[in-house]
Amino acid sequence: MKLKKNSFFLTCSAALLTAGLLVPVVEACTRVVYTGTDDNVITARSMDWKVDVGTNLWVFPRGMHRTGETGPNSLKWISKYGSVIASGYDISTTDGMNEAGMVANMLWLVESSYPTHAPGKPGLTIAAWAQYVLDNFATVQEAVDALHKEPFSIVTDKVPGEERLATLHLSLSDATGDSAIIEYIDGKQVIHHSRSYQVMTNSPIFEKQLAMEEYWRQIGGSVMLPGTNRAADRFARASFYVNAIPKTENAVEVIASTFSVIRNVSVPYGISTPGEPNISSTRWRTVADQKRGLYFFESALAPNIFWTDLKKLDFSEKTGKVMKLDLGPNQTKIYSGMANDQYKEALPFKFLGV
Repeated sequence: MKLKKNSFFLTCSAALLTAGLLVPVVEACTRVVYTGTDDNVITARSMDWKVDVGTNLWVFPRGMHRTGETGPNSLKWISKYGSVIASGYDISTTDGMNEAGMVANMLWLVESSYPTHAPGKPGLTIAAWAQYVLDNFATVQEAVDALHKEPFSIVTDKVPGEERLATLHLSLSDATGDSAIIEYIDGKQVIHHSRSYQVMTNSPIFEKQLAMEEYWRQIGGSVMLPGTNRAADRFARASFYVNAIPKTENAVEVIASTFSVIRNVSVPYGISTPGEPNISSTRWRTVADQKRGLYFFESALAPNIFWTDLKKLDFSEKTGKVMKLDLGPNQTKIYSGMANDQYKEALPFKFLGV
């Protein structure tokens, strides 16, 4: 495992682990972290995919008994923190925030290569990777310290309906504005840790992203910014705009500004680019206000933004319940304002086993 600290931004575009899909699809999302005055920290991401990703929102309380879903030698843990998450096909956690303000995003990286699952080391399905972090850590530093010890082997498998493996990396941010990106390159864990890593899009690997960021930083976004849907261009725009928007203490303006950045790097609905399989339409966006504990959701096919207030949820082990907010096909169910009361008690989904 390689631990890296740098002063530049990181980009990576993300993808969700899918199941039941019979056609080849690749996701190409964008993630940005805004850090402003008055301890304002907000993480936003777009979810880009060629078909309905079957996303619903879930509330998970503390005290949940988890397993890595890799057979007899699976990692086991009990959740220390409650969380609100966005699922993929109700078999994986793709995005979410816990009650301490930790945000995790699952992201596609085609260059990923995972180690062979050693017989003596507990396994963790890649579908539960983000949930493991949300369940166990309040800060990025805590997560990095624990992951540095490599307490598990990430186990991936073929994307259903395709011959390629699910190749993902993980981004983290916390309420202090700290960030980390965890990748597996050539079978080894690589951790990039710095609060300056504010942006993620697609390939290439992080070290190459740094050179790209340096190039556009020298040009200056007010002079020229690339405008296509390619990951490198989305990265350049997001890196510039997330630091160009006003540093204000007004919560409404901060959230609106961050939404405007993630919309700027979204892919218009219905767009696909020949020869660019990593470019797909943006299906939905989330904005996590890590200071106030608000998790906003916006569907590309619904007119309203709504949010979940984590500070008004019961995450306690004794009385907290697993709850689900059904977003419907293509996330077209209409909600507005605070949606806490719209969640319904449900059995937790089972993470896709490998």
